[in-house]
Amino acid sequence: MGGCFSKPKPVEVKVEVVLPEKEREKEEMSPNGKASPLAYKANGTTRLYHHEERPIVLNPYTNPKDVVEASVCHVKDLENGQMREVDLGCGKALLVKQNGEYYAMGHKCPHYGAPLVKGVLSKGRVRCPWHGACFNIATGDIEDFPGLDGLPKFQVKIEKERVYIRASKQALQSQRRTKIMAKCIALSNYSTAITNILIIGAGPAGLVCAETLRQEGFSDRIVMCTSEKNLPYDRSKLSKSMDSQAEQIFLRSKEFFHTYDIEVLTETQVVSVDTKNKIVVFKDGFRMEYNKLLIATGSTPKTLKCKGKELDNVFTIRTPEDANKVVRLASSKNAVIVGASFLGMEVAAYLCEKAHSVSVVELENIPFKKFLGEKVGLAIMKMFENNRVKFYMQTEVSELREQEGKLKEVVLKSGKVLRADVCVIGIGACPTTGFLKQTGVALDSRGYIPVNKMMQTNVPGVFAAGDVITFPLAFRNNKKVNVPHWQMAHMQGRIAALNMLAQGTEINTVPYLWTAMFGKSLRYAGHGEGFDDVIIQGDIDELKFVAFYTRRSKRRFYSYSRMTSCIDRWRNDEVIAVASMNYDPIVSKVAEIMASGKMIRKRDVETGDISWLTGKGS
Repeated sequence: MGGCFSKPKPVEVKVEVVLPEKEREKEEMSPNGKASPLAYKANGTTRLYHHEERPIVLNPYTNPKDVVEASVCHVKDLENGQMREVDLGCGKALLVKQNGEYYAMGHKCPHYGAPLVKGVLSKGRVRCPWHGACFNIATGDIEDFPGLDGLPKFQVKIEKERVYIRASKQALQSQRRTKIMAKCIALSNYSTAITNILIIGAGPAGLVCAETLRQEGFSDRIVMCTSEKNLPYDRSKLSKSMDSQAEQIFLRSKEFFHTYDIEVLTETQVVSVDTKNKIVVFKDGFRMEYNKLLIATGSTPKTLKCKGKELDNVFTIRTPEDANKVVRLASSKNAVIVGASFLGMEVAAYLCEKAHSVSVVELENIPFKKFLGEKVGLAIMKMFENNRVKFYMQTEVSELREQEGKLKEVVLKSGKVLRADVCVIGIGACPTTGFLKQTGVALDSRGYIPVNKMMQTNVPGVFAAGDVITFPLAFRNNKKVNVPHWQMAHMQGRIAALNMLAQGTEINTVPYLWTAMFGKSLRYAGHGEGFDDVIIQGDIDELKFVAFYTRRSKRRFYSYSRMTSCIDRWRNDEVIAVASMNYDPIVSKVAEIMASGKMIRKRDVETGDISWLTGKGS
């Protein structure tokens, strides 16, 4: 078994979680006034764990030279529900006023650096305008994803009707804060073949699960295993930034995993699970006992079934090494992309400036037709054609021809023959769950793992998250769906961790995704499966628009209309998803409305006046 941390030796590590005196005294009292620990049992040994509420330290400035204090505005300069980016001289902060209180925090989203002042403020949190991450304005904690870190929190005081912010210079520069975590590994009597928490898969779901456990004070052994050779990385960049080396897109450093005692076993494949005896078996025969299990194995790309599919120059873009090799092979050469999926189109866009020619082969007549509708799909297709991408629609690949062992031509069923030095397949994926057959873990007809709102499978102690699951989507009336989005995997990993700790937390988040092509970003929130109409506002030809996806519904719901009160009534149409280009922060605004449990009616967006949706206030 290979690995970043291969088969660790049992060691004894003391857990050090320093709490303020008041917190030590409270120790999470139960209603009867006694300490109420949670118990975890592994290897026949019961360990007690106290759920410790560690508040944000508001005065972390141990070095006076690292502190800056500045007057940033008059108290009347900011109304309730408003945000302002303010300059402290050596860095900027986000100042927020809500319910008469002032809050100050980092002004950039730690994910990709979006200016949060352009985001959406609602009910004690600010939502990023680019990718939908949410941050608590009182603590800076991340409450919805993507991203792993929260915002630094700064002190605010009012003197003589002036608002002052006191902040660490270092925090102003970093614009991110990693939440306090517990440390620990196995007790000295644990063997390498026993762990409390085993996470199969090292994508965002697995990583966030491990981090959440440590953030919540979990102080036992955590092992993550992955069949890949790399530490967890940002897979969404494989098709958007194909030149990136693996180390450049790592989600956390090797030192991070060592610091917080999260063991990562790389190049390690699970081949079977004995859920009755709580044992997993690896490909090399190694066996490991667990107490709680998370299955987050992601998906496996579909491949072509035609002759030549095994040629060296044919890729599915599964790893950073795949992406790097495609770029090298495509340089000044001919690239063919099979499948106008998000991955396929992002790859096509990235290769345009590097390849001699880029061709896209697709079975449908319009890219993204089922997901974004005909009009949006045609507008995106036109953008690609304007950038020298050639489309071959409503056809399939019949053969991949070689010359001296390398791909030379792609033959289509239409009879067309395309010159090709490299071919990328982007025709979808299927869940990586084959190893779960005959384990007792339920799978549906497509191979997905059905879970409840707490990410629990049908087997006690076994949880699942990410691309492999179907789960009840709250804002779609608990419809069982599979949502293979980067953001959703983060949240599912967090929910799984909280319920491993018996916190009874249900998922209630709105799907949010984005794509970037030719410097243009498309944002999308909701779940538009089954939409029957698309309402478009703006100029779609100029790629400055918002598209509302609607569906008839017979259920009763609360409507959100023109920033007024809720109206309880029967309606037969509602907005179930939204997409936009150059129309921020409207997608984040709609996502926040959906997350609140309110609904937007079709007639509210048909009029052409959507100014009530584009505001940033709460």
